[in-house]
Amino acid sequence: MKELIINENDSNQRFDKYLKRVLSEASTSFIYKMLRKKNITLNDKKADGAEKLNTDDIVKIWFSDETFDKMSGKDITDPLYDKLKSVDSNIDIVYEDENMIIINKPSGIKSQKDSDSDVSINEMALSYMISSGQLSEEDFKHFHPSICNRLDRNTSGIVLFAKNLPASQRLGKALKERSCIKLYHAIVLGSVDEASQVDGFLVKDEATNTVTITDKQVKDSKPIKTAYHPLKHLDNDLTLLEIHLITGRTHQIRAHLSSIGHPILGDMKYGNVSANKRLNAKSQLLHAYSIEFSDNRIYEAKEPEEFNVYF
Repeated sequence: MKELIINENDSNQRFDKYLKRVLSEASTSFIYKMLRKKNITLNDKKADGAEKLNTDDIVKIWFSDETFDKMSGKDITDPLYDKLKSVDSNIDIVYEDENMIIINKPSGIKSQKDSDSDVSINEMALSYMISSGQLSEEDFKHFHPSICNRLDRNTSGIVLFAKNLPASQRLGKALKERSCIKLYHAIVLGSVDEASQVDGFLVKDEATNTVTITDKQVKDSKPIKTAYHPLKHLDNDLTLLEIHLITGRTHQIRAHLSSIGHPILGDMKYGNVSANKRLNAKSQLLHAYSIEFSDNRIYEAKEPEEFNVYF
């Protein structure tokens, strides 16, 4: 008999989904059969698999050691876990505790991969957890730690990575409800002299992965709000802005600033191509600089070296 105690990572999910991960080599019909015959119990009671698990619940699986090892795939190596071991684990850590990592993502690296061949900051963070002994193969079977927010590939700065399910839920809720304040730094074309908040509507073209900003609501548009104030006027008629992303839409900052005549230097999609070439801007100078949580904790990520060229 195996006795398993539900931890935070396994709580708040259906019992049958948990069992499918624990008994990864068993068929769904076999698992339900074992539940009906009380060969698998929850808190010493018969269960049907639809129950929601809570922390410290006790699961008993009345199998022989040999049967349990076979059904749990004990001797089967997870190919994804093995692959992650070889991924570059050198991430720029702004802050880390037992629940999360705040990472300063460099420009040019995706937040999450789009294909199997990609290596994103998410895979790099997982590799870091494995190499530092924080993520075992057994733990990986039950929960895949992951980033909670995404930045464009060519935007640098703060990415939140949750180590466990409760942290993922808390951070996800904070981001969704916008109870945390995210600030960005950007170098833009033109002289910006006053702070302002600009409103508008954003329409995304899924086919081209581009967005359009309009003054009035149109079909499929979403309202956007972007606040900014100038931090410093730079040479070559450039301004360093601090930007508060009040709503969070695809390419919002880049497209919104471009629509008011202040495109981000180095932006190849919404920017000024000739100015980018003239000023030798080879990367997009937009950086997720700071995040402030509701308990007043503030974390800041240093801008990449590309910013210093224009100071």
